[in-house]
Amino acid sequence: MLSVVRVHLPSEIPIVGCEITPYVLLRRPDGAVSTDDVPETAPTDGQFMRYRWYRIQRDRKVPICSVHPMEQATIQCLGCLKSKIPVAKSYHCSAKCFSDAWQHHKVLHERASSALNENGAEEEELFGRFGSGGSGVLSTAGSGSLSNFGQSHGVINGPVPLYPSGTDKNSGETWFEVGCLRTYTPSADDIGHALKFECVAVDSEKRSAVGPPTSIMTSRVIPAPTPTPRRLIQVNGDVLGHLDLDSQTSSLGTFTVLSYNILADAYATSDAYSYCPTWALSWTYRRQNLLREIIGYHADIICLQEVQLNHFEDFFAPELDKHGYQALYKKRTTEVYSGNPVAIDGCATFFRRDKFSHVKKYEVEFNKAAQSLTDAIIPAAQKRVALSRLIKDNIALIAVLEAKFGNHGAENPGKRQLLCVANTHINVHQDLKDVKLWEVHTLLKGLEKIAVSADIPMLVCGDFNSTPGSSPHGLLAVGKVDQLHPDLAIDPLGILRPPSKLNHQLPLVSAYSSFARMVGVGYGLEHQRRRMDPATNEPLFTNCTRDFIGTVDYIFYTADSLTVESLLELLDEESLRKDTALPSPEWSSDHIALLAEFRCKPRIRR
Repeated sequence: MLSVVRVHLPSEIPIVGCEITPYVLLRRPDGAVSTDDVPETAPTDGQFMRYRWYRIQRDRKVPICSVHPMEQATIQCLGCLKSKIPVAKSYHCSAKCFSDAWQHHKVLHERASSALNENGAEEEELFGRFGSGGSGVLSTAGSGSLSNFGQSHGVINGPVPLYPSGTDKNSGETWFEVGCLRTYTPSADDIGHALKFECVAVDSEKRSAVGPPTSIMTSRVIPAPTPTPRRLIQVNGDVLGHLDLDSQTSSLGTFTVLSYNILADAYATSDAYSYCPTWALSWTYRRQNLLREIIGYHADIICLQEVQLNHFEDFFAPELDKHGYQALYKKRTTEVYSGNPVAIDGCATFFRRDKFSHVKKYEVEFNKAAQSLTDAIIPAAQKRVALSRLIKDNIALIAVLEAKFGNHGAENPGKRQLLCVANTHINVHQDLKDVKLWEVHTLLKGLEKIAVSADIPMLVCGDFNSTPGSSPHGLLAVGKVDQLHPDLAIDPLGILRPPSKLNHQLPLVSAYSSFARMVGVGYGLEHQRRRMDPATNEPLFTNCTRDFIGTVDYIFYTADSLTVESLLELLDEESLRKDTALPSPEWSSDHIALLAEFRCKPRIRR
């Protein structure tokens, strides 16, 4: 007889838009125990598994804090209601919670106000406390909080009836059947309500249950936390301007580039990030939150690092394809890697098909370069030791694109506008400074060859695991390494000798240094300057965990062929520390996204 041995949920909290697939352990008629499903289309010994999901609605509605979803709300932002912002975003659990989120609310109100051309109320009028006055407790069901990506119950969760499945008069609970598949994706209608999953073996001929059903309850469904809006800030003029990303489209002749280490699921463990709630660390939640964030930036070119092969193929490539992006991918090599082959990570580059076409793809495998280097300069007896130090499975993905937009400059009418985009993750331990510098130098020398052959603008994006002031950063930003730099003292293989060879001819500049170079005054500009390090002209951080905070991610560009028009504003540490560090329920990576808008300079004839 087919029977259920055990059922448990992958996460303690269900979130809108994030599918739930319970772990169901079955004992088959032959006595074997397995997690493989037994669907109606493939019964075993005349039996199959039937699944049901129910929403449990109580007479009393429970509003949930938009910042701390485990807490019940006690305060509501009336400004959000007046601005017609989804009501679920208006709830807070305490006055401090509301106060801490006020800047976020101001941005939401400003956007809604400009869209509706309405004036908001005074700040002190924009909150109400439940149980006092006439604000009341609003039902969260059907409140139109975060979208469930336009998929109805019938499409994503199976056909469901439109009537209650049962009512418990003692508890005041009404059960609504909301799904008939093993996997269920909570919708906005489920917010504030618990769900019940039920499974039972069914006789194929009699269509009746074989034995009692097994069920498990979830906690209340919560809306997915909304990341604080980040704006593009204009940097190419004397006056600081703000561009709304929701309505922003690149102006004629400009394009935007996003670089983002999204934190591979294989590295997102509770041991490494114990301060992040397990539900917010789960891939089913993080992938949707990351996708929402990435799509919201409307970038023309997207460079992602730490993208697992299976997540690229099954999720990011098809999802971003729906939004008009073509995808390129290069996984890390596997000489050192010993995990699941499909879970290995790599670099993914996406570009808008309506803005660019693909011309050529180059793949850099630093393992191959290490093999060539040891063959050339390392004695045979030392090669094994040398390779064990040099081989780290890192790669770079280089794409040559052709722009489809105009404004190439009157000097070269009709000339093809090409662009070279390098995307890399230099994942090397901090103690191996020689290896890290050698990999960056190897990449730059490869890019030099492309530049000489094609004479095109270049972008070098990625996570270099190198802070400002380090030798790899100096090589990228200055074009050479100071021969007295302390990093050069670590070179047991002699791969950095002579130090005079550590240079390149690409006129690279860090895009975010534009914030530091700007002149003028303004509230927004001062905010960004405080988030920059004046000693290095780089952001104070792009990576923020409990144990480390610093800048390791960059977007470099060739300053002779490109100019920076605007930059995505930086985040402040204080706002992130409310959740201890990254990742958090709000931000789903331990890195922050960087984005820059560029304009191609007209080529000067020589």
